This record gives sequence, structure tokens and C-alpha cells, in this order.
Amino acid sequence: MATYLTPALAWRRLREGNERFVAGKSLHPNQDASRRSSLVHDQHPFAVIFGCSDSRLAAEIIFDLGLGDAFVVRTAGQVIDDAVLGSLEYSISQLGVPLIVILGHDSCGAVSATKSAVETGDMPAGFIRDLVERITPSVLTSLRNEQSDVNDMVVEHVKQTSHRLADSSRVISDAIEEGRVAVVGLSYKLDEGRAALVSGIGQL
Repeated sequence: MATYLTPALAWRRLREGNERFVAGKSLHPNQDASRRSSLVHDQHPFAVIFGCSDSRLAAEIIFDLGLGDAFVVRTAGQVIDDAVLGSLEYSISQLGVPLIVILGHDSCGAVSATKSAVETGDMPAGFIRDLVERITPSVLTSLRNEQSDVNDMVVEHVKQTSHRLADSSRVISDAIEEGRVAVVGLSYKLDEGRAALVSGIGQL
């Protein structure tokens, strides 16, 4: 049962799937009628992937996964809110998922908008402003570290998001301390299709 994978084995399975995708050798596993039928009454995903909503960042495709393999949560700029935290806690406490993935990507529009807002002082209207406000600490940290490239800011935002999860959720932090869960931060390159490790929390 996939749920019984260790965090390290779950991470290995994701890496292998991404390597197949990069090489153009995807297997498209667990996508047939029998798999669909087996999941009617239960699910045992081995990873929860919290990523950006960008249309080029389809988690099941880039990690060569199928039905029931990943519990996926997405917001623009992988911005954390209470609904995201609740969804991630559900995956850990109810589904027993051993691995949390934070998935950012280069040329992220939400991070670019935040960079622009910080540099010009012009905040966007509506609820986009809320996204920008939540990404601003990552952009400011990058600028303090003399990293002004958007893709460097994406990496910083992935790192900060990973740590915020552990700091904000007792459910997640306890699971990490007990060795049941690990968090990996990944930055996805749109041209290569490769998801590179940029941070890790827990036993991998």
C-alpha cells in the first residue's frame, strides 16, 4: 500500500517519475479502468503536492503519476492560507501521506507581480493584492541577499513556504518530528521539465 512508504521512498518515487517525464519516457501509470474502480471507496496517495496553479505545472504529468497517487493542492504562487493548511493537515492526519512537496517554478507570474509591486510601490487591485502581500517577504529576503532575478525569488519563496508550513501547523510539525513526514521544496524548470530540490525538512 502506497501509504506505508517512508518519506525517503516517496521522494524517490517522485524523482523517478520526474526523470521519466524529462526523458520523454513517461509510463502513465494507474490511469486505467481497473485503477479507477479500485479507488471508488478509498484512497492512499503517497505524496501531497502543494504547487502553483500555473497551467504548465500539472503535478500528475510532470511526476508521471496516476489516479490516487497524489493529493494535490494548488494556489497562484503556492500561497498558503487556512484552506491550504487544512487540506495539507487532512492529507497527513486522515490519509497518512508521508511526503509534502512544495512546488514552485521559474517565470512565476505571481512572484513577478510581487517583485514589480515591491519595486514600484504600486499594489494590484482586488484579491491579487492578497497574493502579493503573502509573497512579499520572500521577495524582500531575495533583494536583501542581492538576488534580484525572479527565478531566485521563486526558490526563496519555496524555501520560506516550506518553513511556514512547519511553523504554522502543529499537525505537520509533530509529524516531521516523529519522522512520519518530510517536506521537500522543488523548483520546476519550464523548458527542461525538471523539478530540482531546493530545500528539505525532515528525514530524507
